[in-house]
Amino acid sequence: MITSRPCPPDLSRTRPAAYRRQAYPCRQVAKSCRRFVRLSAGLGVLLLIAGCATTPPSNPEDICAIFREKSSWHKAALATQRKWGVPPKVAMAIIYQESSFRHDALPPRDYLLGFIPWGRVSSAYGYAQAKDETWSDYQREAGGMFSSRDNFSDALDFMGWYMSKSQRLNGVSKWDAYGQYLNYHEGWTGYRNRSYASKGWLLRVAGIVQARAERFGAQYRSCKDSL
Repeated sequence: MITSRPCPPDLSRTRPAAYRRQAYPCRQVAKSCRRFVRLSAGLGVLLLIAGCATTPPSNPEDICAIFREKSSWHKAALATQRKWGVPPKVAMAIIYQESSFRHDALPPRDYLLGFIPWGRVSSAYGYAQAKDETWSDYQREAGGMFSSRDNFSDALDFMGWYMSKSQRLNGVSKWDAYGQYLNYHEGWTGYRNRSYASKGWLLRVAGIVQARAERFGAQYRSCKDSL
């Protein structure tokens, strides 16, 4: 352990110049140490807050456990339901499928010639895996310029906005997780043109989303009054 002598009292008015030169560095070191301690403490708090805010739920298969662990997520889901009429079970099932509740989720990398990393396959990002252009549309129409794709409340609001337009443009119920996921994946025009019909893998994934939404719905009915 490194120890240091305490700084001598500031007697600069009575001490000779040589002593003042000796005491000055000591005072500067003490001042720097205090500044470092304050900075370290502030950084520690920020890291703690960031860790709490961005960690995925410990039990993502149980919507009751998710909302008990992250009460702010439950409030966001209820706000989305009030604003857009989207049930929590459907929005949460789609976010689970898109990002596994990771705030900084990214799509797979693209490769040139099969082995040279060449960016990402799309600009999708965040909880809802919203693409740049779609997120810009949402910000302009509903979310505002300060909304963020790695903010859970904003991601849920985006989901509500998107599903509401899927219902208005393509007649898909907000309670229909299967149809809403196909709209979400293919886009409103793609869904209208039935681009999903030749994608067997996508139809299977939509079935998984539907099953999870039904499971989330049954779980939520059993716990929503106690949340």
